[in-house]
Amino acid sequence: MKHRLQTNEGKKIYALRKSMIEPVFGVIKHVMGFRQFMLRGFEKAQGEWNLICIAYNLKRLHVITA
Repeated sequence: MKHRLQTNEGKKIYALRKSMIEPVFGVIKHVMGFRQFMLRGFEKAQGEWNLICIAYNLKRLHVITA
């Protein structure tokens, strides 16, 4: 994996993460304050994560339309 990241193609692919994926998790963790799940069990944690994602998307829609 280290070798792949050192190639030009690997650097380009990894750079896309900075602009597409990682900011979403940063906002969820830092701005929304979500650091750990409160419920136990996969199905309950999945439901909790779905609620967090819905809240994030509603927040984004509010910012975009306002």
